[in-house]
Amino acid sequence: MKLMKHYLKSFLFLELAKGLSVTLRYLFARKITIQYPEEKTPISPRFRGLHAQRRYANGEERCIACKLCEAVCPALAITIDVVEREDGTRRTSRYDIDLFKCIYCGFCEEACPVDAIVETDIFEYHFEQRGEQIMTKDKLLAVGDKYEDHIAECKAADAPYR
Repeated sequence: MKLMKHYLKSFLFLELAKGLSVTLRYLFARKITIQYPEEKTPISPRFRGLHAQRRYANGEERCIACKLCEAVCPALAITIDVVEREDGTRRTSRYDIDLFKCIYCGFCEEACPVDAIVETDIFEYHFEQRGEQIMTKDKLLAVGDKYEDHIAECKAADAPYR
């Protein structure tokens, strides 16, 4: 009996009919494809994207070279070199984040006592040459300068950077 059932299934192509029924069901369903550059999908409020370094209103960088972000980074993606200025304050001479190593956990942002490093909602970036994935201090400050109004507005509202 079992053998007869098997041959009957094979002869009538029941598996093929099941597969085609799924195909036909989705053929006439509403399409969910988006046209990417023109349309964007909603971003999660907890999304973490490209890093940025912030400045104070007087133009001085916020980073006080405490190295907490470097210490807390589980991927060891952050490298900081410190220099002491004439007035006794410490500032960074080198602040690099290797984005290939970074796991975008947000620990660096949470550890920073002065909100110097933030992760923005920028996800549309790419690298064409070797070494471009390392975000240097100048690149981080440039991203921070470009989006500072948006970042400050979100920080004041205690909202994600959208």
